[in-house]
Formats: sequence, structure tokens, C-alpha cells
Amino acid sequence: MDRVFLDANILFSAAYRSDTGLLRLWHLEGVERITSAYALEEARLNLEEPEQRIRLDRLAGSLKILGRQQADFCLPEVEVMGFPDKDRPIFMAAIESGAKHLLTGDIRHFGKYYGQTVKGVLILPPADYLRARQT
Repeated sequence: MDRVFLDANILFSAAYRSDTGLLRLWHLEGVERITSAYALEEARLNLEEPEQRIRLDRLAGSLKILGRQQADFCLPEVEVMGFPDKDRPIFMAAIESGAKHLLTGDIRHFGKYYGQTVKGVLILPPADYLRARQT
């Protein structure tokens, strides 16, 4: 089973449009999709339309959701990596969940780590993960 942690921007994008290619993540076999309550709430706050929030709720129904906030869970090397305060809980939740992958579209804060494994978690944009799963 491949354990994949989904960042808030992945959840947001999957719920934003009903025809997005990101929905393929929900149809992959042998994948445990994980997120945190923190990421789910961030996605929900940024969705404006009721139908988008309904889609998010439906998608969340098939996710393992970590309920504990990771805001106080901290590793010194993660602080050194320079993640902004709002992104540390995402990365720390991915580590805590035992995920093999962190999927994020946040190029600004995670982009320089794309393709790198940090603390056992490979950080990827979703397109790279989906492409790898097709082969």
C-alpha cells in the first residue's frame, strides 16, 4: 500500500472543479490517501461555492484524516529547511502519518524539494506522482 499525504492545495484544486485531472488520485488502487484536519480546513476556507465544499466533503470521505494539529510538533532540521510557519504543520503531518509521498502544488515553498526525500517522505507535484503510477 502506497501512503500519500495530500496538501491543502491538492484538496482545494480537486474540489474546485468537477472535471480536474487531480481526481485521478482518488481512483488509484493500492493507495492510502491521507491528509490532516489542518490541511482540510485550509482547503475548505479557500473554497467559495457551496458545491465546491460539497465536493470537498465527498472527497474527504475517502481520506484518512489526522485529527491532531501538528503545529507544536517540531524537528530542528525542518526549521532549518526554511518552511514558513503555515507549511510546517503540513510537512510534519506527512512525516507523522508515515506517508511515503507528500503531494503538493505549492511550488513557492516546497518546489525546491520536489524529487527529494526528506525525513522519509518524497515531495512531489501531483502530476509527477500520477505519471509514475501510470508506468
